[in-house]
Amino acid sequence: MRVLLDENLPRKLAGHLPGHECRSVVECGWSGKKNGELLVLAEQQFDVLLTLDKNLPYQQDLSSGRISVVILRGRSNRIQDLLPPVPACLAALERIQPRQAIRVGALPPR
Repeated sequence: MRVLLDENLPRKLAGHLPGHECRSVVECGWSGKKNGELLVLAEQQFDVLLTLDKNLPYQQDLSSGRISVVILRGRSNRIQDLLPPVPACLAALERIQPRQAIRVGALPPR
């Protein structure tokens, strides 16, 4: 699976997604792009956008393209807070369909 890591995720996360080709928004030169424009650019080269943006599926119409979205939930965007939901993320990447949004992980109680 070709995965684009949104700019709100640490690049180190790619090392925890074995078997998937991962690049970041920054590597692609797309920093600062709005979600709609980012999705249009991403679907040319990627299957999935991995993000922390829980509102993205409500703000963007995924039915018009082919890219899917996996929303990773963690206490913060620090790598140590994102590692617990990585197994669920890997499972989601195996089953996700085009134009689908899947949330993985849960915010722990404070």
